[in-house]
Amino acid sequence: MHDILDLDLYPIDQPNSTAYVALAKRCQADLDADGMFNLEGFMRSAPIAQTLDFALPKFETEAFRHERKHNIYFKKSIPDVPDDSPLYSEFSTSNLTLCGDQVADTPVSQLYQWQPFIDFLSDVMQRPALYPMADPLACLNVMAYHDGQGLNWHFDRSEFTTTLLLQAPIKGSTFLYRTDLRSPEDPNYEGVNKLVRGEDPDVQALDVTAGTLNVFRGVNTPHCVTPAQGERPRVVTVLTYYETPGAMFTDEERLGFYGRTL
Repeated sequence: MHDILDLDLYPIDQPNSTAYVALAKRCQADLDADGMFNLEGFMRSAPIAQTLDFALPKFETEAFRHERKHNIYFKKSIPDVPDDSPLYSEFSTSNLTLCGDQVADTPVSQLYQWQPFIDFLSDVMQRPALYPMADPLACLNVMAYHDGQGLNWHFDRSEFTTTLLLQAPIKGSTFLYRTDLRSPEDPNYEGVNKLVRGEDPDVQALDVTAGTLNVFRGVNTPHCVTPAQGERPRVVTVLTYYETPGAMFTDEERLGFYGRTL
């Protein structure tokens, strides 16, 4: 993996080293403070180029064009919320998606299955263990956002999301987020209402460079990615892990996100 990742800068393969412990503590502190951590230059340029050379032609021929209107919850019904609530306000999301089975022969797939990386994530997240998904479509996605395409406001289903940026567009694709807007004890519908109306002053913005690993607690922190601008698409890998082995999407979820089932 030394050819794929900068393990000199980020020694995640050395869990007993002082440098590993310091890195894990730094990432935990960033998570506590910001709901995320970023490792810039995590993946080297050559495997990024290799992945792009493999994936970019596939976006033209076999990717699923994901176009949908959705509310911030990706749900048709929200408990204890009347049907005319602004919480049901719909946004547009658009991207091209390659599923895990379509990018199996790439460096990002090697990273996804690499146990030291999984162990590092579980250490930082302070979980006993994490497991790759058993779902061959949902486990790992590579997504492209062409001119005008973006990911609109939503909460994640899983507690945290792991992404790796492979290519930034010429302009746009800024990551916007609002840290800990809700909690398991308090859905904070009033605060979410303010966000969907564009009235939350605590929204933050982040732009990252290609090769950056971003680990983000998105279950209680709503977020979006503004539309890409220009001829060069934003390309990002999404790596999904769960605390229990064998996690699978439903057929309804696969059809919604990928246009096909198993």
